[in-house]
Amino acid sequence: MRPFSLLVKPAGPDCNLRCAYCFYLAKQALYPDSARHRMTDATLDRMIRSYMATEQPQYVFGWQGGEPTLMGLDFFRRVTDLQQQCGRSGATVANGLQTNATLIDDAFARHLAEYRFLVGASLDGPPEVHDQYRKTPQGQGSHAQTMQGIEHLRHHGVAFNILVLVSQANVRRAREVYAYLKDQGFAYHQYIPCVELGPDKELLPFAISGPEWGEFLCELFDTWYAHDTRRVSVRRFDSIIEYLVTGLRNTCVMGSNCRQYLVVEHNGDLYPCDFFVERDLRLGNLAQTSWQQALDSPVYHDFGAQKARWNQTCEDCPHLDLCMGDCLKHRVPFTGDPRHLSVLCAGWRRFYDHCRERLERLAATVRAEQAARADPQPAPQPAPAPSRPPGRNDPCPCGSGRKYKKCCGR
Repeated sequence: MRPFSLLVKPAGPDCNLRCAYCFYLAKQALYPDSARHRMTDATLDRMIRSYMATEQPQYVFGWQGGEPTLMGLDFFRRVTDLQQQCGRSGATVANGLQTNATLIDDAFARHLAEYRFLVGASLDGPPEVHDQYRKTPQGQGSHAQTMQGIEHLRHHGVAFNILVLVSQANVRRAREVYAYLKDQGFAYHQYIPCVELGPDKELLPFAISGPEWGEFLCELFDTWYAHDTRRVSVRRFDSIIEYLVTGLRNTCVMGSNCRQYLVVEHNGDLYPCDFFVERDLRLGNLAQTSWQQALDSPVYHDFGAQKARWNQTCEDCPHLDLCMGDCLKHRVPFTGDPRHLSVLCAGWRRFYDHCRERLERLAATVRAEQAARADPQPAPQPAPAPSRPPGRNDPCPCGSGRKYKKCCGR
């Protein structure tokens, strides 16, 4: 069995916020029999025990939603208890939690710190930016609650990064948003483009276009490159440099096959990608389907293979090795054909044309530093002190055993 990770939706599409651009709230239509969606203890137990019975280099759980913290702290205590019960000697477990952070209190943050969860906290920028689309069901902004949750994370030393959704609220404010995050002391950033379609396959009012995405990335890169290449981690830039240095593609969007993980919905249903949780892409359910059956599913293989069925324009692009046709979410929904050119293509092209040379210089620097660490040069030795002539009563340097004045010094 090849390595795979899990993206778990323990509360399904449920959320305590009503962000205008959220694509996952609509997945409630897949489960109309209940207004409240929660993973049962039986499903949780089956998922963790069966996954950790497979051979993996590392057992990776990503907890997402909707909003996964709706499950409450006791649920995540059961998660870590089960992981400890099922873990074999030498096995490692990685937990990631993507959250709006509004429900994280002191006790929750303490547990996340104890079990070394990596947390992604959604924050779109300063209050006037964040609150434009990230609202409560009552229509109030959520910025203050999010920042309070982040402060609990910071107080307990939880490793976290900030996820910025780039929408019409902030697409023309890259420098401002970046500076705001820096001023808050946040050194790990992710920037994700908001691309959502209406019923007629048109971009919705909060979504961004390709040219807008390109200008945002160029402004962001120029700001970051000027002073912060060793101070701030921007995941998109880090991933590109990692590929240029090692040849490894550490994000699914840079891969050539979309079979990176399995989505587990609250009831145990399995899907290939959280952007494609759709009835005709359901791979089975944990109650009847093994992990191997899901991985071997023709539906899963066909879905994954679409990634490399890109537009002919991509074949002629000098940046195909970095873009890889972009995410299927930005291609398939428009016509159902993976050969549809990404709606963000113009933006990616603008960004790579503008920044690639500097990215390659950074990669060359990293390679040189790694080589120096791997093969350090011997430390220079101090030159010997000049020797003085032997004194008349010193042993003669010729080795005769006599004093210098009685031998060569006569």
